[in-house]
Amino acid sequence: MSRRTFHLNAFLMGVGHHEAAWRHPRTEEHRVLDVRHFQEVARIAERGKLDSVFFADTLAVGPRVERNALTVFEPVTLLAAIAAVTERIGLIATASTSYNEPFNLARKFASLDHISGGRAGWNIVTSGSVDEAYNFGLDAIPEHARRYERAAEFVDVALALWDSWESGAVVLDTETGVFADPAKVHTLDYTGERFRVRGPLNSPRGPQGRPLLVQAGSSEAGKEFAAQHAEAVFTAQRTLEEGVRFARDLKARLGRYGRAEHELKVLPGLVPFIADTAEEARALEQEFTDLISPDYALRQLSAMLGVDLTAHALDAPLPPLPAESEIEGGKSRFTLVKELAETEELTVRQLIGKLGGGRGHRTFAGTPEQVADELRRWFDAGAADGFNIMPPYLPGGLADFVDRVVPILQERGLFRTDYASTTLRGHYGLDPVESRFTPAETRVSA
Repeated sequence: MSRRTFHLNAFLMGVGHHEAAWRHPRTEEHRVLDVRHFQEVARIAERGKLDSVFFADTLAVGPRVERNALTVFEPVTLLAAIAAVTERIGLIATASTSYNEPFNLARKFASLDHISGGRAGWNIVTSGSVDEAYNFGLDAIPEHARRYERAAEFVDVALALWDSWESGAVVLDTETGVFADPAKVHTLDYTGERFRVRGPLNSPRGPQGRPLLVQAGSSEAGKEFAAQHAEAVFTAQRTLEEGVRFARDLKARLGRYGRAEHELKVLPGLVPFIADTAEEARALEQEFTDLISPDYALRQLSAMLGVDLTAHALDAPLPPLPAESEIEGGKSRFTLVKELAETEELTVRQLIGKLGGGRGHRTFAGTPEQVADELRRWFDAGAADGFNIMPPYLPGGLADFVDRVVPILQERGLFRTDYASTTLRGHYGLDPVESRFTPAETRVSA
């Protein structure tokens, strides 16, 4: 039996995940608008043999534009540009089920899978921001449970659309003039509560059959959705104990959907500040913390907690917060931030300092060896099957991880020294997915 090893994704945001990254001298702020910056960063990740690069997305500017913008480019479009200059690295894009349609989105990901030779992944999210709702003709965020009901039906339709072309449907026989075998291209005639889709998709089946399915959300509805659909879960867990509880809870749900534990990978986020000594690493983190704009951070925190904190005293504790049941946005992030503030008895100023690097994800400052030790500690305890590495600044923060931490993990036998597959599903040890319409006797994979 082969030894269990890490999965590592590079979660990329602008010129760094820290909200003040664009102000720090280690970054070049103008590169947030330069596709060549993202291509360079992706090549660094590929140099480290990472599983994928991973992009978030949001469908609104929101209140942050004066101080920061979390996303600039639509991620599937950006990943197509990255695909052109890379060969093996996986390409994961976040796309919301709340404000897309299954046909358009399935076509985008099928196209990306073809363009990249089988490296596409979809991070499935439901949108929880009121500013996003305003951009799509709504006056409020759709109710949390209804968002997940829509997401479940959305995914069912997308899977059916990817299945609508069997492998081998494209014939390209110039002598007979047959482009595709119509017996292997299927209509769906799908009618559900929210969608009516005839099909088939107007993009043939991609090299993977379907993208790797990723989910980001740790609420009860999110965990149940992940147990049914996801092959990797991106989660925010701040302590080892919380991470172990989350992973055990999530994997215990798989059985009722006929799934085994190895079919889903739990990937907590980590923001690493890396330097030659622990003291230098902590000093580097403090440099970024000192550049946080309190007015911006307060607006971000207000959105997370559902309470207007823009006039609240920075050196006071949080005011009383609503119950989780009253939150229709990001329930899991609300709970995480609330518990962090209460457990550590933080003032608002201290809280926004802790959230500036990871926005709820864990930050860690240390030497390359200490970072590697920390990753292994979580891995060995069962809190993680791998990690989404969220460099606080780019490209240097990722280069430090790739060139200084990855070799340690490789020496310890915890991470690959070269790619063994050309596809993202292959990086995760998963086979291409056969169409549901493919006769059982002709299927290549189980």
